[in-house]
Amino acid sequence: MTEADLNARHAEKMKKVQAARARMMASKTVERGLVIVHTGTGKGKTTAALGMVCRMIGHGMKVSIIQFIKGAMETGEQNLFDAFPDLVEMRPMGEGFTWDTQDRARDIANVRRAWEAAKTRIMDPEWKMVVCDELNIALRYDYLPVEEVLAVLAARPADTHVVITGRNAPPELIEAADLVTDMQMLKHPFRTGVKAQAGVEF
Repeated sequence: MTEADLNARHAEKMKKVQAARARMMASKTVERGLVIVHTGTGKGKTTAALGMVCRMIGHGMKVSIIQFIKGAMETGEQNLFDAFPDLVEMRPMGEGFTWDTQDRARDIANVRRAWEAAKTRIMDPEWKMVVCDELNIALRYDYLPVEEVLAVLAARPADTHVVITGRNAPPELIEAADLVTDMQMLKHPFRTGVKAQAGVEF
């Protein structure tokens, strides 16, 4: 088969794909707020959520990031978002990993405080996206009833997006979500002695 034949066959195939894609896209007409869950053992759950935050900023829409487990530390994302104070807030409301705090009552109190802040933002139509970073961790340890989270998600304004990250998303949340991504780790440099590095992990 000549190069010209291959090109002609490819062009014909792509025309069919293009037509099928156009038919599919024409049927997608609904626009509404989504519940998005990033879970799994792999790296990148928060990173993917913060990528969406950058998109929201690019469209001039307000975003709130409530961090349920992470405490205050300097991160590249925070430094970047500080340049857009009218569009984005990033609120670290935890004290770090639960194995560091070793105080269940304090962890629960911190999660409750973060959830109250998240609820306020979710229910306020001014905020078009709310990222509940590591909320799945709090749900896994029963620091917060999943039923309460689901009730707020169901009652939120129609055009509000809520992004929830963290390992071990509960089945009830996965069922209620519109988009769920399960990130799986295949390799990680930490296993070969490489520490967390600026620009990659934070």
